[in-house]
Amino acid sequence: DITPTFGPGLPNSGVYAGGGGGAAGGPSTSAGSGGTGGGGAGAINTGNGTPGDANTGGGGGSAGNPPAPSAGSGGPGIVITKELNKASGVWSMQSQFSLQSQGTWPNFGYNIDYLVVAGGGAGGTEGGSSQSKGGGGAGGYRASGYGPSPLQGNSLFTPKGEYTITVGAGGTAIPGFACTSTGGNGNDSIFGTITSTAGGGGGVATPAGAGVDGAAGGSGGGGAGANKSGGAGNTPPVDPSQGNPGGNSEPAGWFSGGGGGATAAGANTSGSSTAGGAGAPNTILGPDTSYAGGGGGGGVTNRPATSPPGAGGAGGGGAGGAGQNVGVAGTANTGGGGGGAGNKYPPGPAVVGGNGGSGIVIVRGPSAVTFAVTPGGSTSTHPGGDKLATFTASGTLTVS
Repeated sequence: DITPTFGPGLPNSGVYAGGGGGAAGGPSTSAGSGGTGGGGAGAINTGNGTPGDANTGGGGGSAGNPPAPSAGSGGPGIVITKELNKASGVWSMQSQFSLQSQGTWPNFGYNIDYLVVAGGGAGGTEGGSSQSKGGGGAGGYRASGYGPSPLQGNSLFTPKGEYTITVGAGGTAIPGFACTSTGGNGNDSIFGTITSTAGGGGGVATPAGAGVDGAAGGSGGGGAGANKSGGAGNTPPVDPSQGNPGGNSEPAGWFSGGGGGATAAGANTSGSSTAGGAGAPNTILGPDTSYAGGGGGGGVTNRPATSPPGAGGAGGGGAGGAGQNVGVAGTANTGGGGGGAGNKYPPGPAVVGGNGGSGIVIVRGPSAVTFAVTPGGSTSTHPGGDKLATFTASGTLTVS
């Protein structure tokens, strides 16, 4: 009986955890009754035991004689809490529960804007086919403001506390003659619930003359070889979109597609290797800076078809390599895709694609917030008073 502590008005009159009664073997005998507090009575002769009462923790009654009696199940338990005396001005526990259930209890935190860009994909490496290679796709671009309106997501309500920030590295170009795989994909960047996906690597044309599609990612890598597709962008899909597909190669396979960028797809080839897709401008730090441009397709020389390399997309995309030259790396901390390698003729040591550019994470909050960062990040104050934290490498953000 807990009424002396918790008072009247409780379920089951405040009495709990009674034991179950024992069974009686004969028809004219009495079975044991359940204990006060929800215990079930025992069975008589061949009857079944009585279950314990619900939400009392009462024991079940014992079963009678065979052939087929069953014991009573124990009753489910219960939890009861009591609020102690509180100081003046403190919300009661019941009021807190009610307001939280209605969604009106205050949360202590801030609406934070963000820019999260993943690492760009590497351009494809010349593998002995004498054809150019596809540009790497840009890392996924996700932002809550300060950039193109179609790409603006919602700000994040961020309670005070500590948050792990991940800044994705750029993809690494695959070295070696007779390369048969795309350039390396970049790596994801993460802030809270926002994940920007790595850019896809650029395609290659293999020594046997076949090609390889560009890899999918935040933005996709450009295709290389005969009739090869650029990798899909916005993979996995998010809304607003985080990127675009890479460009396709042409039927003969000499010219390669550029990697996709944040605001435009890599162009499809038509008589020349193509540029990477354009990235997105963003003013979260103040200056108008572009991020997540795709890498350009590699150039072609000394073959029946000739083409200059494709330019890198605005926002850190690396240009493709001119014939027999390596692709240009994507710019660090922009998520730009690496440029595809130029063709190598006559065939010889591999000409590698450009590495993808590393990503970046930037958060911006109101003047009332305080940001603290571990190595990998830095803090500043915008002229208008907003607080900024910039991560060019992975680290920890503390919001207070």
